[in-house]
Amino acid sequence: MEIVDTHAHLNFSNFDRDRGDLIKETLNSGVWMINVGVNYELSGKAIKIAERYREGVYASVGLHPIYSEEGFSFDSYKNLIKSEKVVAIGEIGLDYKSEYMGFKKQQREVFLDQLSLAGEVNLPIIFHCRFAHKDLTEILSKKDSLKGVIHCFAGDWKEAKRYLDMGFYIGFNGVVFKLDLEEVIRKVPLDRVLLETDCPYLTPPQESGRNEPLYIEYIIEKIAQVKGISYKEVAHKTTTNAKNLFNL
Repeated sequence: MEIVDTHAHLNFSNFDRDRGDLIKETLNSGVWMINVGVNYELSGKAIKIAERYREGVYASVGLHPIYSEEGFSFDSYKNLIKSEKVVAIGEIGLDYKSEYMGFKKQQREVFLDQLSLAGEVNLPIIFHCRFAHKDLTEILSKKDSLKGVIHCFAGDWKEAKRYLDMGFYIGFNGVVFKLDLEEVIRKVPLDRVLLETDCPYLTPPQESGRNEPLYIEYIIEKIAQVKGISYKEVAHKTTTNAKNLFNL
């Protein structure tokens, strides 16, 4: 049975030295991955990496809100999606951390353009949201037929329920070791949970240095412990969820 890390960044320079060996080890261990784009260059790099493998390595394309000032070219990103290894638009969304508030309006414009792209190409969306749940849910509540996951969820149960009511999945990663998310983990139905590492970031406390896709096991263990169910049940159901959402 495969386990799917639905949010990795092996397209980042942190993995340039040993990317091939790491991916081989990861796939041999039964873990698949989606390498997530954050701008045009790194979206393209994610695709090139994915195209080297018959299965188990996939890509998403998108302009992360913190890079909104780069500007979004609808046609350029749409051209990237011609690759059959692209399974999602993302990560896209809103980031209201203080240093990014100066281009809040541009973030919103870029986000809306990418929602239009996702609708046109009928792909699920990987949403980034930091300190912006109110605005994000307001935008999404006015859209129809969107599907996707709220990446790196760090909000409360009330916010999680709003996303669930709109049909979205909730993505859990190493943040579960940094914040008290036990109520959210307990209440989000297992059939709406996705696993993430967000590597090279958010390394679980059981490890040190950069995060890696194989460390997804610690996220599974945490969810299983909080929900009072088996590791196998969490792994099996979240894999089914990932395959269904991203058509893997």
